[in-house]
Amino acid sequence: MPFRSLLFIPGDSEKKLSKVDDCGADAVILDLEDSVAPSNKAAARALVVDFLKARPPGGRKVQLWVRVNAHDTPLMAEDLAAVVAGAPDGIMQPKVDGPADVAALSKTLDRLEAEHALPPGAIRILPVATETPIAPFRLGEFADAGLSRLAGLTWGAEDLSAALGASTNLGLDGNWSFTYQMVRSLTLLAAHAAGVPAIETLYVDFRDDEGLRASSRAARAEGFNGRLAIHPAQVAGINDSFSPSPAEVAFAKRLVAAFEAEPHLGTIGIDGKMYDLPHLKAARRTLAG
Repeated sequence: MPFRSLLFIPGDSEKKLSKVDDCGADAVILDLEDSVAPSNKAAARALVVDFLKARPPGGRKVQLWVRVNAHDTPLMAEDLAAVVAGAPDGIMQPKVDGPADVAALSKTLDRLEAEHALPPGAIRILPVATETPIAPFRLGEFADAGLSRLAGLTWGAEDLSAALGASTNLGLDGNWSFTYQMVRSLTLLAAHAAGVPAIETLYVDFRDDEGLRASSRAARAEGFNGRLAIHPAQVAGINDSFSPSPAEVAFAKRLVAAFEAEPHLGTIGIDGKMYDLPHLKAARRTLAG
């Protein structure tokens, strides 16, 4: 399934939940963590469970994920005990320190899936893998961790900057400062090393469609596969930016056809430029969507 746009929806907002089915996102993340006040956690959890049960697997218009609370609070266990009954497509796990936290969640899901007669491994996991100071140092470990539920890796700057006591995560030019650029790059590398999608973090200004599209196109060019969205208005721009353009598809077809016509060659010339096997691999990836 495509994994271009992942839209956060507060789990305690009936109004926003009512618009999920037609939002156009590839996945919706029903949030029980940061967007829900402590006093509303229990109500949000109940609302999300009812929402999931009203949309059983196989009949959903969009993937339905749940961001649970962090493992260092009792709320995570309460969230999981409730929402697995609704068979979400996946769990977004915040504030992980490394693969061991994901493995622990996977074991909990093993037990809960069995209790609710769900297929083993049906619920996948998307960790936010950079929100604690130790987490960036463990990103490379995901490649060899054997996490069968791992659906991707994404990163975040806000919780990390809070954990560091930083007054900002931006440089003087308005872009990510060095620490956050580094963490972003490590997440991209770790995701591809683990063979899972790399998901770009939020673009905060939901009114700036032009800026969102430019940033998302640049992220796709670097190797990111999709992006988190904080507002429904961002979904179309993200979907467009993380989909190959007609020109890209047309050229990929030309390149693949040229190599197939000359299977004994390792390089092919097209329009005065030389292309080799890595370009062929990229073209096939484009055509695969």
